[in-house]
Amino acid sequence: MKNLTLSTALVVLGAGFAVAETPAPSREGGFGLGRAALPEEIAAWDIDIRPDGLGLPVGSGDVYTGEELYIDLCSACHGDFGEAVGRWPVLAGGRGTLDGEDPHKTIGSYWPYLSTVWDYVHRAMPYGAAQSLSDDEVYAITAYLMYLNDMVDDDFELSNENFLEVAMPNETAFFMDDRATTELTAFSVEPCMENCADSVSITARATVLSVTPEQEAAAATAAAATAAAAPTPAAVVEEVAAPAAAAAPDPALVAAGEGLFRQCASCHQIGEGAVNRTGPQLNNTYGAPVGSHDGFRYSPAFQQAGESGMVWDDETLTAFLLDPRGYIQGNRMAFRGLRSEEDAAAMVAYIRAAGGEAK
Repeated sequence: MKNLTLSTALVVLGAGFAVAETPAPSREGGFGLGRAALPEEIAAWDIDIRPDGLGLPVGSGDVYTGEELYIDLCSACHGDFGEAVGRWPVLAGGRGTLDGEDPHKTIGSYWPYLSTVWDYVHRAMPYGAAQSLSDDEVYAITAYLMYLNDMVDDDFELSNENFLEVAMPNETAFFMDDRATTELTAFSVEPCMENCADSVSITARATVLSVTPEQEAAAATAAAATAAAAPTPAAVVEEVAAPAAAAAPDPALVAAGEGLFRQCASCHQIGEGAVNRTGPQLNNTYGAPVGSHDGFRYSPAFQQAGESGMVWDDETLTAFLLDPRGYIQGNRMAFRGLRSEEDAAAMVAYIRAAGGEAK
């Protein structure tokens, strides 16, 4: 076999990459392969958006357009309201949970810059068709994600002109990495082996992860508490003699409704500590006039329904949950509606059980 040049040998051996006709100058230890990238090749690769707006294209998109795009392209994985389907990422909610036992890192609760949202949607979404969205479509979907996270109203339009005016809720919690001067120095010294504690005891329990070892004392305390909570015979007699209360919701329906409520949780809260968000809190909704919770700015459609005497009960809640836009026309609720009367019955049962009834 004749002697071959390096480039010819690579082709003959099927190395899987080409050698430029005019290779780049060889560097020390290199082979002189390749060529300088063309400007258009760099432009196709260099598509990131910086927090200061560098790289942001001209364009705009509003919440309503973003909602339509999101429902068609994103909701199958991320849920209609960013609550997620299965193990796909949750995109909305979680505000105020980062310092709790079960933190939820979402766009609204954790991400520091809106440019990260725009860049990720543009670069990697929708799943299976990355970089198929136009710039205006990316602006619109980003605007809808902001709306889901209570950052803007439903008439908001995002554009390259107002992009840098947006401050993310958790932006101030981020700071420059200072571990080189703090943690590294603290953990680089010889460990102290003097004045150690005589004994070690568990002072807190990782209840969410269930990883703290059980202790006999803790088990005995729990058993004692259970025994103390058991009703005495006199209390049982008194309970039997008390007048029967109104029939409570079916526990099975309540459990099913709790699962369904996850698709509502990005806009509504219910239970202890519930507050108004994109939608009103739902405590004491059952039996209350439509649009009557204090502190929430209802749409004119809801205000008119309440003024007409409409009250939330089994019939009205069921009809509304099945077709929100059709039952009270002109309201701003983005939810498309539950799929069946069985789902609606479960949701009503959960709203009654978790939020109580109007007095």
